[in-house]
Amino acid sequence: MPLVRKANYTEEDYYNLPEDVRAELIDGALIYNQAAPSRLHQTILGELHAIIHSYIKNSGGPCRVYPAPFAVQLTKNKPTVVEPDLSIVCDRSKLTERGCTGAPDWIVEITSPGNASHDYIRKLKLYADAGVREYWIVDPDKKSIFVYFLEFTCFRADAYTFLDKIKVNIYDDFVIDFSQLEL
Repeated sequence: MPLVRKANYTEEDYYNLPEDVRAELIDGALIYNQAAPSRLHQTILGELHAIIHSYIKNSGGPCRVYPAPFAVQLTKNKPTVVEPDLSIVCDRSKLTERGCTGAPDWIVEITSPGNASHDYIRKLKLYADAGVREYWIVDPDKKSIFVYFLEFTCFRADAYTFLDKIKVNIYDDFVIDFSQLEL
């Protein structure tokens, strides 16, 4: 379970953390990620990163995919910096030397046993409020994927399994076949 330190931390406090410290800043509170991800978590992350990177490279679009740790400052008016497992950013003007300032177009989070509510509740709200267009929660234990797609001011949700082909909503012709992932 992530360790929360309540205080009024700023983005500068976050960016001044030692490089070997994994944490997120949410509404001024530092949330430390204590446990290393599981092998399955990292396998899923690697497979998805490779598929998404290959699609973007072959389609020649402006988007870029970044695996964690990659700092995403969701808004300029709240002290919040997160490190999604995968961040897909299509507006390159949001990219900085520190990471991304503004909402990525698509975020993928892979749950761990101790952080599921963090991804399903806290981050879902953060990402919706920030205007993330698409948010996937991949749950290795349940072999499920929840896809949230922002329509106007709320997310539409769809549920899938590791046996399904899933359409990426921010693209017209991109489908990820989870049954083909080498898990």
